[in-house]
Amino acid sequence: MRVLFSAVVLAFVLSSCSLNNVNEDSSLGQFFEENKAKGCFALLDNGTGEFTVYNLPRYRDSAYLPASTFKIINSLIGLQTGVISSDSMVIPWDGVTRSIEAWNHDLNMVQAFRASSVPYYQEVARRIGKDTMQSWLDTLKYGSAKITSAIDTFWLDNSLKITPDEQLGVVKRLYFDQLPFFKTYQEEVKRAMVIEENTNYQLAYKTGWSGFDPKAGRHIGWVLGWIVENKHPYFFVLNIESAEPEFDMPSIRKKMLADILGKLGFLQGKM
Repeated sequence: MRVLFSAVVLAFVLSSCSLNNVNEDSSLGQFFEENKAKGCFALLDNGTGEFTVYNLPRYRDSAYLPASTFKIINSLIGLQTGVISSDSMVIPWDGVTRSIEAWNHDLNMVQAFRASSVPYYQEVARRIGKDTMQSWLDTLKYGSAKITSAIDTFWLDNSLKITPDEQLGVVKRLYFDQLPFFKTYQEEVKRAMVIEENTNYQLAYKTGWSGFDPKAGRHIGWVLGWIVENKHPYFFVLNIESAEPEFDMPSIRKKMLADILGKLGFLQGKM
């Protein structure tokens, strides 16, 4: 295991920051209504500290399983502890054919992160181990910071929960290399998050999805990350809930993010 630097012993609170200069934008509700979904959206202008928020109580107070957004933290812990030797480290496919074809291959960390491969990160979590993982969750104060189920499912089964505000805090601190991990590892995870990059903007995010939970009667979905325009970062989190079993979370969350960012003036090279 790699030696951890002294900052690791500090308790990092992952909330995004105090909610000053809040603009509650009810007009963003149209994107939830037209997709028959509930949820919230928040965007932080890092330069001014201003928040644009739809559904502030949900953003601030309601906690949900992180699903595959936890791959951000799982990657960082894996890299810091040496369980993941580099972002090109391959974990061989276990031979089990799953419904998502991209998972049915030998994958390195970047490939697994972008394909959101659950089996790859379940193996990473098993190699990290419950005690080490719990220690890191305590250090980070990540959400509820509790592992009350299996080490390879706790971020998927409602054992661990986190608020949208805390999620925004994660990506903001990651962007500025302020999490208690070596800068090199934070940079590797940030590169894995980049979805689009052109002369007008950089868009980076990680998605998450619970699938339909018949006990709760809903899907929970996430998109969290940042958009940089004119070298100026803005951090966002989109949290979506639907009671429709056949809800197409992968395509709808992507469209909703693009629609919301477009309405707020992004993705057009004008910010």
